[in-house]
Amino acid sequence: MVTIKSEREIELMREAGRILAKVHEELGRTLVPGMSTKEIDRMCEDMIRSHGCVPSFLNYQGFPASVCISINDEVVHGIPDKHRYLEEGDIVSLDTGVIWKGYQSDAARTHMIGEVSGEARKLVEVTQQSFFEGIKYAKAGNHLNDISKAIQEYAESFGFGVVRDLVGHGIGTEMHEAPEIPNFAQRRKGIRLAAGMTLAIEPMITAGRYDVVWEDDGWTVVTEDGSLASHYENTILITDGEPEILSL
Repeated sequence: MVTIKSEREIELMREAGRILAKVHEELGRTLVPGMSTKEIDRMCEDMIRSHGCVPSFLNYQGFPASVCISINDEVVHGIPDKHRYLEEGDIVSLDTGVIWKGYQSDAARTHMIGEVSGEARKLVEVTQQSFFEGIKYAKAGNHLNDISKAIQEYAESFGFGVVRDLVGHGIGTEMHEAPEIPNFAQRRKGIRLAAGMTLAIEPMITAGRYDVVWEDDGWTVVTEDGSLASHYENTILITDGEPEILSL
């Protein structure tokens, strides 16, 4: 069941989102070639706790870190490692979340390390914009599929792939709540959106085919064809007017 949040709950989620936006901003500024992904994870956890929050990813279903760090052909859920370093030309997705007084916020950003290829830059830009194309339809009275269809149409208009095996989700006291939010059109319209719903919309876009596989660690998802992947996510609130982006 999709929960409608009260004014009090929305205020708590607003604060969780504000803190998470700040963490992402601070983290993004620190990224340079030569950093280990483990170092980024340590900084992320310290930042989250310094704001009085709990890292929502740490130990979630056994995930061993506070941030998923996915590089180049890794789509999502990359595990930080002290022997894995950022290199010039990489694109790196940081996906993390916070819990503030029992309420969650979830967001992801893909960063470009130094000078990247034209294809990589375009992929990162299109992935981010596909989120904003999708939330043009995130209004009370519209259907969930309106968001999904807009994301897919925008990304595919550039010849990019839209991952099918992973989706966005509702969010609140739990990180993953109903409904599931695909980034591609469904046959059904999906639920009708209503004011007070809080959703994590997260396009996962590839420079090649949309097929993905899971690595042996059971977490890291990579493109099957080895093409680059990008990820962009925010927690949003459905209102009677335009959606409110809580984590930006």
